[in-house]
Amino acid sequence: MACWCRLLAAGLLLVSVQAQLIKDEGFQCPALDGYFADPDNCRKFYQCVDDYPYSQLCPSGLYWDDVKKQCDFKNVAVCGPVATTEAPSTTPDPYLATSCDPANCPLPNCFCSKDGTRIPGDLDPKQTPQMILLALDGAVNGQNYEHYLELFNDTEYRNPNECPMRGTFFVSHEYTNYQMVQDLYHKGHEIALYSITSRSLSAEPYEEWVQEMVGMRTMLGLWANVSELDILGMRAPRLKPGFNNQFNMMLDYGFVWDSSVSVAPARVPVWPYTLDYKIPHDCRSGGCPTSQYPGVWEVPLNSHYVDNFDGGHCPYLDQCVLFNYEPAEILAWFKEDFNRHYDQNRAPYVLSFHTNWFNEQNLIDGLNMFLKWAQAKDDVWFVTTTQALLWMSDPVPTNQLSQLDDWDCRKRKDTPPPACNLPNSCRVAFRPPADVEKSWVPGTRYMSTCLSCPKQYPWLYDADGDGGAEDFYEPPAFEK
Repeated sequence: MACWCRLLAAGLLLVSVQAQLIKDEGFQCPALDGYFADPDNCRKFYQCVDDYPYSQLCPSGLYWDDVKKQCDFKNVAVCGPVATTEAPSTTPDPYLATSCDPANCPLPNCFCSKDGTRIPGDLDPKQTPQMILLALDGAVNGQNYEHYLELFNDTEYRNPNECPMRGTFFVSHEYTNYQMVQDLYHKGHEIALYSITSRSLSAEPYEEWVQEMVGMRTMLGLWANVSELDILGMRAPRLKPGFNNQFNMMLDYGFVWDSSVSVAPARVPVWPYTLDYKIPHDCRSGGCPTSQYPGVWEVPLNSHYVDNFDGGHCPYLDQCVLFNYEPAEILAWFKEDFNRHYDQNRAPYVLSFHTNWFNEQNLIDGLNMFLKWAQAKDDVWFVTTTQALLWMSDPVPTNQLSQLDDWDCRKRKDTPPPACNLPNSCRVAFRPPADVEKSWVPGTRYMSTCLSCPKQYPWLYDADGDGGAEDFYEPPAFEK
């Protein structure tokens, strides 16, 4: 109960889509995808998936807020539909992205294709490693940490070169235990960004993207001892990219890749691509960049689905309706979805999860059954997002992968020190900026870190928690 209260107070409660979705034929979706208020019932809202509306209800006592896109207290929620606005029109963009020109987009720094399905290096599919990327989103804490340790069992899952399976963690700040993040980093997992607050940033200006993402990168360095040089990528909260503001920030502050853009169900999956040119598929969630961002990679989330659409389709696995499946049925579902990649162009198979997945034993068992089945193939590799992009930048066939240093755990350099055994448990005041979000209620917050406790809870404009002058992040100077 206390946990629920804290979530509500922070304005972060969004009804889980694990519940069985009910299609509502009478509601017209305002957009192909998204969450939208019912015009007559303040508790009722709809999740639209490819123009299919599914009705849902907020918990008793809460209303749907169509501005924040979440359930909230009645006295603060905005009841009823709110008109959506398109991105503001501007003067012609001199850097407007154009259609892919493969002849002028050579590796290692540029990669595109007309429809996004081309294999890097034009390798034969059977000579292309099938990469599986495990991506875990959100806070890392006692609710999920043990599940993550069980998932990445070094004795259970190994690559053909005997290196253990590793994943990419998109970390958010609130409720994160930084000692646990430091431990994951020490073990060789990739640490990426999900933002400080986890709020939707799609309509936020450039400076807010700087505070959320550069601030989160700074916090991971301060409180989890993660080198900023190792934090190369990010994911927009709720898979809602921020138009050009997000990608201008990425280019200015030295980020290498993003993984926020989802792809509608397609017969042939899409490979990652650089943003030198237009994205090669529909912008399913909105907010995609329209300018050129040379050398910045997008790792898209291909929709997961099976041919008869049992369980629906989803970019996050916990958003597909599989909670009522038996583990063997989940295995069969995964195999059909996976084979669409493996039997065709072998685009990376990105398995993205929220903590919700690991709350159900049948989902955990089904995932483990799939991972065991997949690792039995000698051309399947479990890699981090950056490892996948390093291979794409200089693709080699499967028979040469034993010589690929970037995938060899034994050649890892500058291994960070292990996390402490007894972290500091910090009870500190939370003093959020009053003019940003009214639902951020001042009070007390808790955080664990191997470093010294801050004076107050780190937050936007105060990553080090010293309560002093607002943070200002100077873009790094790059050699020309």
